[in-house]
Amino acid sequence: MPELPEVETVRRGLEPVLEGARLSRVRQNRPDLRFPFPDRFVERLDGATVLRLDRRAKYLLFPLSTGETWVTHLGMTGRFTLEGREVGAFEDEAPSGGKHEHVSLSAMKDGAVTRLGFADARRFGFMGLIPTDQVEAHPWFAGLGPEPLGNGFSAAHLAQAFKGRKQNVKVSLLDQRIVAGLGNIYVCEALYRAGVSPLIAAGRVSRPRLEVLTTQIREVLKDAIAAGGSTLRDFANAEGGQGYFQHSFDVYGREGEPCRNPACAGEVRRVVQGGRSTFWCPSCQAR
Repeated sequence: MPELPEVETVRRGLEPVLEGARLSRVRQNRPDLRFPFPDRFVERLDGATVLRLDRRAKYLLFPLSTGETWVTHLGMTGRFTLEGREVGAFEDEAPSGGKHEHVSLSAMKDGAVTRLGFADARRFGFMGLIPTDQVEAHPWFAGLGPEPLGNGFSAAHLAQAFKGRKQNVKVSLLDQRIVAGLGNIYVCEALYRAGVSPLIAAGRVSRPRLEVLTTQIREVLKDAIAAGGSTLRDFANAEGGQGYFQHSFDVYGREGEPCRNPACAGEVRRVVQGGRSTFWCPSCQAR
C-alpha cells in the first residue's frame, strides 16, 4: 500500500496541473470502489475548480470551488495518470484508459487541457466528497494523530502517547491515532536509523531515544519523498514513473543480508508484529 511518501509524491505530481484547474467531462465507469461513489459524484465534480491540493495522512484532498473537498485514498493499487492534450482535444468525454480505470476527466488550466485518469486494479481505494468545513470532523479524519512532518509531531508528543504503553514501539507507531501516515516500510527504516529495537515496549523508550526517533522519522520520510517514494509492486507517480527509495532500504526486505553499518557484523532479521513483517538488526537495535 502506498505510504506517506508515495502519496505526497502523487500530490506534488498532480499539483502543477490541477491547482486552479477547472474540471469537466467527468466520467465514472463503475458504481463503487472499496465503497460506493458519492451520490451524483459526476455532477458535483463537473465544472468545479480545484483550489489547492492537500494531503492528510495517506489521503489526498482537493478542496473545490463548490465548498466540497474531493478526497481520494489510493488503497493498494490506486494511481492517477496524466496525459497532456491541446485545448479542445476532448470534444465529448475524456476517453477511457483501460478496464481498470474507474474515473476520468479533463482539467483546464492556463488554456491547456490535461486528461486525468484514476485506475485501481484491486479496487481497495475509495473517493468521497465532503463539505470542506467538515473534513476534520469526518470519520475518516477524526482522531488522526499529528502529521510526522508537521509541528505537532515531537518527542514530547510521543512520550505522552507512549506513557505506560506495553505494546511494542513498532506497532504503536503504526497506530494512526498516535501519528498519521506512517506505514510499515518507513517505521522499520526509522527504527533502524534511531537504533531502537522494534521489540521494546513503547512506554519503555527513553526520552533521549524518542528525540532521536522523531528526528529519524522525519529524515527517512524526507529522503523517501526526495527519491519519489518506493516502488515495490504497483506504485507509480502521476507521470507513470517509479520511486527509487527502495534502493536505499537499510533493513526493509533484507532478511538474512548483512547489516549496512560498517561497524556491525550482524545481519538483518525478520519477525511478524501485528500481522506485518518487521525487519531490524538485533545488533544495532539491541533492547
